[in-house]
Amino acid sequence: MSSGDCNSCSFYVYDEDYEDYMCQVNMDEDDVVRLMSDESYDCPYYQLDDEYRIVRKQM
Repeated sequence: MSSGDCNSCSFYVYDEDYEDYMCQVNMDEDDVVRLMSDESYDCPYYQLDDEYRIVRKQM
């Protein structure tokens, strides 16, 4: 899974106002254009939505 997959990113959350999922990162225009146009570009803000990360650290 590449870091371009927004569905697994922790910043990709449901917005009740728009009733859709949206990216909560405040990207500049250059990053947005590059992310949309270049298939091999990996999002620099991508963070895996791993709910169990903290639990593993506590073990």
